[in-house]
Amino acid sequence: MGALPKPLDELLAEKVLAKTGRRVQNLAVEVLGETVVLRGKASSFHVKQLAQHGVRDVLPQVAVRNVIVVG
Repeated sequence: MGALPKPLDELLAEKVLAKTGRRVQNLAVEVLGETVVLRGKASSFHVKQLAQHGVRDVLPQVAVRNVIVVG
C-alpha cells in the first residue's frame, strides 16, 4: 500500500522551507482557492522573496499573497 499524498499546503510549506534554508519563522501556508497566502517572519526581504519562489516552483500560475513580516 502506498503512502497517501500530502495536502497541498504541507507540500508548499516544505518547498518554501527548503527554498529559504528554513529561515522563515512560524511559517503558515494557506491555500484559498486560486490564491496561496504566506505568513511568518523572515530576517530579510531576500528570504521573503525566496519563500514566494518556493510556491512558484510548485504552482507557477497561482496568485501568491506574501504577508511574511521582515524584521
